[in-house]
Amino acid sequence: MTIRVVVADDQELVRSGFAMILDVQPDIEVVAEAGDGAEAVEAVRRHAPDVALLDIRMPRMDGIEACRAISAAGACRSVMLTTFDSDAYVYEALHAGASGFLLKDVRRADLEHAVRVVARGDSLLAPSVARRLVEEYTRPGRRAPRPDPRLEVLTARERETLLLLARGLSNAEIAASLVVSEHTVKTHVGHVLAKLGLRDRIQAVICAYETGLVEAGAPPAGGGARGGFSPAPARD
Repeated sequence: MTIRVVVADDQELVRSGFAMILDVQPDIEVVAEAGDGAEAVEAVRRHAPDVALLDIRMPRMDGIEACRAISAAGACRSVMLTTFDSDAYVYEALHAGASGFLLKDVRRADLEHAVRVVARGDSLLAPSVARRLVEEYTRPGRRAPRPDPRLEVLTARERETLLLLARGLSNAEIAASLVVSEHTVKTHVGHVLAKLGLRDRIQAVICAYETGLVEAGAPPAGGGARGGFSPAPARD
């Protein structure tokens, strides 16, 4: 199946560059380009793509507002592109409904990979963005919130799954840790998202920290370079 993409950026050369990189892929088709957020929303409405690549800073309507409008309409999934990796942009974009967040210096292969990952329903953050997100919730001195009553709807095994998910483990790694099959892990993840009203795994990670399931400063599973949260897409 061909992945249909809308590319939105107010800089024509940048926009055309991304479009050319994607359009030569046999499984990706750029169906429209847009020079601002309003044009992007209209292009999504008109062409019904699978993925919208949205620059953060655009005239008339910025990428975050466009993402919010696209998400509210349930039109497609959005990946945000920016030259900046400010915390504010990360949080605003995620709360607007973004499924991915990449810096514009992303490598060609990573851009193509991101589109495929998001199109199949997973989520993705650039490594530097993922580090910022984790640092916010694990920085020294941050008070851990009290356990949220929302978590009471989860079974003990679903809470374990959410905990391991928040610490950056893939489905295969969670399965090995819990000594169950990957299919069972997928089921648990699906139940967690449904019960907590979460859109995807990125929101699940944020929820785990915000609700106190993962304590601030808790060491990430696996340690090392993972930085407490997997910068790679979820591997189902």
